[in-house]
Amino acid sequence: MTLFARSFLLIALLIVASVAGWFGILHTYQREPIAQELSRQTVSIVNLTRAALVSADPQRRMGLLRELSDLEGIRVFSAWPEEQLRPVPAHPLLERVMELVREVLGARTRFAWSRDGHEGFWVSFFIDDDEFWIMLPRERVEPNPPWQWLGLGALTLVLSLLAAWLIASRIAGPLAQLSAAAARVGRGEMPPPLAEQGPKELRTLASAFNRMTRDLARTERERAMVLAGISHDVRTPLSRLKLALEMNGGEPGDADAMSADVDEIDQVIGQFLEFARDENEPRTPTDFDALLEELAQHYARRGDAVRLAPTQPLGRITLARLSVRRALANLVDNALRYAEGEIEIEARRERNAVTVEVRDRGPGIPADQVERLKRPFTRLDASRAGRGGAGLGLAIVERIALAHEGRLELLPRPGGGLIARLTLGISEAQDRR
Repeated sequence: MTLFARSFLLIALLIVASVAGWFGILHTYQREPIAQELSRQTVSIVNLTRAALVSADPQRRMGLLRELSDLEGIRVFSAWPEEQLRPVPAHPLLERVMELVREVLGARTRFAWSRDGHEGFWVSFFIDDDEFWIMLPRERVEPNPPWQWLGLGALTLVLSLLAAWLIASRIAGPLAQLSAAAARVGRGEMPPPLAEQGPKELRTLASAFNRMTRDLARTERERAMVLAGISHDVRTPLSRLKLALEMNGGEPGDADAMSADVDEIDQVIGQFLEFARDENEPRTPTDFDALLEELAQHYARRGDAVRLAPTQPLGRITLARLSVRRALANLVDNALRYAEGEIEIEARRERNAVTVEVRDRGPGIPADQVERLKRPFTRLDASRAGRGGAGLGLAIVERIALAHEGRLELLPRPGGGLIARLTLGISEAQDRR
């Protein structure tokens, strides 16, 4: 779960719990005042009705009852044993109202929700020993949902959740940008500076990251300049030395050996230059099949035993063409340098990646040495001593693989040898023509 989702959910849960608690407190503390008011109204109506019946002229009682029914919706009936009553439904508010009414009118007071099929809030009272029923409209005591409060609460909840989303995004957004920028640095790219805004802690973090990337870029430029300068200065006298050897003659064997040494030094310098080169080559749609065929033909012209295994067409892939070709050439050169026999190249395309395997029958690489050999200026001394090179070939391939969201794997080959597997990340949107 992302930081944004976690922060938003935690804040949202806190808000929902707070609103629910607020409703619970409001409902609890609102119930008693409403019950007090309803009980006072009920008692007042019963007492006034009873007093009116007791004090009124017997000839005018029927008119008084009709007037109460017409104007107030209040009806009075005598109680009898055969009447059918339906009890008041269980509700905290109604139970509290009945309890308060009994405290005033007496414990003998009865309540009903309907009487002989007539619905209402029925309350009994006594005149001497005679029991009567008074029916009040249910609307006066029936608990109604507080729709107004519910609407305000829902509006408050929505606004609070929007505020929680804004707060979580203000926290998680800069951190997500920092994570993406750190991933680009890990792939050897230099991301644009992060915006130094927001809370103090995020501003400090963004400033420190920007300062780190600037230092890394400056160090990389200085390293590249030093390596390129040294390589250029060394190559010039090497070229003069090789030319002098060819012109002066001498013992053929010695001259050939010295010329081979000069070529080997030149190859080492070439690796320095490749490693120092700024890897900002733009990516363009490239016919990957043509790239592999071109590489195989290059080694065929040199007379090297390099075979391109038949495979399904790979189509066009967006990549840094020269960088990828350099990486594949480094893998093939390593195989030719340290192995005998035919070198096989096989490529295949998967859903989100293209994989190229370079297989040889050399001594291989111990599993515990694989990661070490991917670092610059490292060599496997036991099996590759005296073979030339500066220990930069695999480091260059690793850097190019990371720049293409891929990886380099060095695996043992069944039957002996090594499989150098280069995986390059691709997008589903890329054209496969």
